[in-house]
Amino acid sequence: MPTARTAIDTHLKRILGHIKGREPGPVLVFFGGIHGNEPSGIQALEKVFDDLSRNPLSIKGHIYGIAGNIPAILQNRRYLEKDLNRTWFREDIAALERGEQTPITSEDRQMLEILGVIRDLLKAHEAPFYFIDFHTTSSKTLPFITINDAMINRKFARNFPVPIILGIEEYLEGPVLNYINEFGYVSLGFESGQHASEEARVNNIAFFWLSLVFTGALQEEEVEDFNTYFAELKQSAANNRNFYEITERYAIESGDTYEMIPGFSSFETVKKGNLLATHNEKQVVAEKKGILFMPLYQQQGAEGYFMIRRIPKWVLALSGALRKFRAEHLLASLPGVSWKDREKSQLIVNLRVARFYSKAIFHLLGFRNRTLDQNHLLIKNRERAARNELYEEAPWY
Repeated sequence: MPTARTAIDTHLKRILGHIKGREPGPVLVFFGGIHGNEPSGIQALEKVFDDLSRNPLSIKGHIYGIAGNIPAILQNRRYLEKDLNRTWFREDIAALERGEQTPITSEDRQMLEILGVIRDLLKAHEAPFYFIDFHTTSSKTLPFITINDAMINRKFARNFPVPIILGIEEYLEGPVLNYINEFGYVSLGFESGQHASEEARVNNIAFFWLSLVFTGALQEEEVEDFNTYFAELKQSAANNRNFYEITERYAIESGDTYEMIPGFSSFETVKKGNLLATHNEKQVVAEKKGILFMPLYQQQGAEGYFMIRRIPKWVLALSGALRKFRAEHLLASLPGVSWKDREKSQLIVNLRVARFYSKAIFHLLGFRNRTLDQNHLLIKNRERAARNELYEEAPWY
């Protein structure tokens, strides 16, 4: 059992670091330890802020490092009462702030404190904002990025030499980045490697420095090891810069017994019929050939594994073109599809009428899907909230 950290001997605070630049510029907000058993993000933030304090550079804008679930970090547990990265629902937050939700958990308190920091930053600074959430996985993995598939997220993520995963927000409810995406700012998750590995810490540090350069907070020539950082990530990702989308989530309920068969890693191809896990003493096998993603090798978690597939480049190009010309408005003219309200940011799909429509069509146009009931989908336009105009002067736009 790892020794629990203490606030006294680690100096762990909510604000791990803040660098104020000499000139106006972007505001970068990094999160580490949203899951308490993922120390690499915290370690990387502490290291880079220490380096920056010792060697001030010509930074533009502001850089912040934010600690996540501090009580869970101190006990090296994913969470104490409930997953902090599944609690970010506007209705629940409003109920908490009105004092209507009881009992209040440790994660509720952490969420409200982090939310207070986010609100303070949004009030204190002018855009553009970049929110980056550092994570690690319980299995071996290539480093990768997860994004809500707005074009500004996609364009920014393309700068990094790692694979990019689209569509995870359709399968996970309540992550902090889903909440932040509603503000329309660039936000992404970076999964740097396996929990507590040195490779994960190194990858987070590299990602931090590359982020400073790609956002324009720092000039490339000022980062002495820029090429080394880029090469480290590229090598760690095995030269994989493909886009993928989630196609399946294997869910685990509270109280279930689940054990992944040893040896699987993310991005591993599995064949139909491969034994993957045991769930409540029953065997779980792959229903078809696919690419395994984030197999669960820890005690806490609600996802046994995901399956993904690679997105061809022509599909990505078509998707960008259709969104540019606002082709989503054609959807409302299709049988079984109608706008939910006058804002035209969400569509209701009647599956009894539109049962032959593919989810892929909605994905191309920038919509995410959520099941309302057996016969209806609610699809929400990711592009509607994206504040593209704030990033038009960014070097990557």
